[in-house]
Amino acid sequence: MRVLGIDPGLRNMGWGVIDAQGSRLSHVANGICHSVGQDLAARLLSLHEQLSAVVARFGPDEAAIEQTFVNKDGAGTLKLGQARGIALLVPAQAGLPVGEYAPNKVKKTIVGAGHAEKQQVEYMVKLQLPGVVIHGADAADALAIAMCHAHYARAGAGYAAAVRRARA
Repeated sequence: MRVLGIDPGLRNMGWGVIDAQGSRLSHVANGICHSVGQDLAARLLSLHEQLSAVVARFGPDEAAIEQTFVNKDGAGTLKLGQARGIALLVPAQAGLPVGEYAPNKVKKTIVGAGHAEKQQVEYMVKLQLPGVVIHGADAADALAIAMCHAHYARAGAGYAAAVRRARA
């Protein structure tokens, strides 16, 4: 299974692609889409085009994104929500199932602590994907999201197989 992880952001949208075979994970690629343009519409279009190119190039089977947290700046939260809309739209247009994970769930899955620091997440991503060169903190977060999804998809597949066996 090839998983595209997306860390939504209006300025920088991190992405990471991994392959998961059972419990074995391997790095495929990672990067950051930087929005371009003066107005919001142009910036969102830029993110859409860049993320669409990532999907076309790497052909993921599934996608995962981080859920939005609400902060004190309402306008900032709204803009992040619009970027998150792009992060949901692009995989949906490609017909990919999309998993959504809370930031604390991603951190707990990757680091073992739900309130881990960004540096701890990046360290564990590098530890679990040996030799990976990470192209920024947003890309590290996206890889962690993809790894989290691979973990839970594997668990869900085991559950689905058990249900099929029980019905047979």
